[in-house]
Amino acid sequence: MKKKILDFLRVAFPFLCVIVLWRLAVPFWNPGGILAIIPIFFCSFVMRVPWFAPFAIIFCFLIDYRFDTLFYWTAAYCLFYAINGFQNFIDLGQLDKNALDIFMIFFGVSTLILAMVGFSVSGMMRAIWLVAWTSALYVPITALIKRVGNDR
Repeated sequence: MKKKILDFLRVAFPFLCVIVLWRLAVPFWNPGGILAIIPIFFCSFVMRVPWFAPFAIIFCFLIDYRFDTLFYWTAAYCLFYAINGFQNFIDLGQLDKNALDIFMIFFGVSTLILAMVGFSVSGMMRAIWLVAWTSALYVPITALIKRVGNDR
């Protein structure tokens, strides 16, 4: 019985991680629950958790809801999902640091476009802070997800 519960928690951990990071929304440290994009990206493209893509789309929509953006993060995720599906040069699961550089490109470009829409110096500084903070937390969060799901 104990093993079944541990196996369930191990499988459910990526999903629970997204929910917790989205719910822990704080204006400066986690605006709109944007840190949930880390496990969304990692479990969709690098570790490839089964049935995670529909869940990721729902939570990208919920991030849009909190950010007051109309399908922006959902569209960015779906666009990157399509681009990743059509390419076969790069296996994101084999890159070092859990594909941190690809995540920085995805998140940095998306945040830059969002910051340029309503350009202001303070908005640009917040965008730079957000990219730096999210990129710094990417490796510890993904390492935790890999460690918990290691015994699959």
